[in-house]
Amino acid sequence: MNWILAFFILFLLFLCYSVIPTIFIRRSGLNIVKELNGKKAVALTFDDGPNPIYTEQLLDILKKYQVKATFFVVGKKVEQYPETVKRMHREGHTVGIHHYSHVSSWFMSPLVLRSQLKRTEKAIYNCIQEYPAFYRPPWGHFNLATLLISRKYRIIMWSDIFSDWKIDVCKNVLLQKLKAVTAKGSILLLHDCGKTFGAQEEAPKFMIASLEVYLKESKQKDVQFISLPDHFKESKEKIAL
Repeated sequence: MNWILAFFILFLLFLCYSVIPTIFIRRSGLNIVKELNGKKAVALTFDDGPNPIYTEQLLDILKKYQVKATFFVVGKKVEQYPETVKRMHREGHTVGIHHYSHVSSWFMSPLVLRSQLKRTEKAIYNCIQEYPAFYRPPWGHFNLATLLISRKYRIIMWSDIFSDWKIDVCKNVLLQKLKAVTAKGSILLLHDCGKTFGAQEEAPKFMIASLEVYLKESKQKDVQFISLPDHFKESKEKIAL
């Protein structure tokens, strides 16, 4: 019976450290951004890269349609594929933090989480000579210490997520889901790398195909896209006025 009690106590501690803070922060919106208030534009964001194949293809599409996006990158991959990250920055995109390893904050101590942020920040700075201002935790998971440790960054969540890590979704319904987004100020979350737990490796190939159609039609309909830095810069200017 003692081991059952010990397991129960550990489980409760885990809930209090990880799951409960995640639910509270995401539902309350405490210190996070889930949409761009007051905006008539859409923000595109991409997680889990860079990928030497798919991120490069994605950058080609974004350049073709003159859309700026935010890439929440994995620090290890920044070190592996620095030229792709340099291209992101060179072409006007924003580079944010998505941990050094693609691991949930639920399974990190405060010290490990701090190290993950610092190592990714260093990898990004060494690559583009600019410090990241934005952070998105993998899977949108928080722990009890996340808000304190990440307070120097603006935490960006999302208003719309599409399960685009699945090939079937990308092939059959992603385009319809993208076109169904009508709320202004939406933050769209897509993935430019399929080499993460639960994802299919070739899913980004089909995501990019659907995204290109969406961007082409959106431009024809005069849908406006905005980068995160531009949004927050404009918000500050309005407050100053």
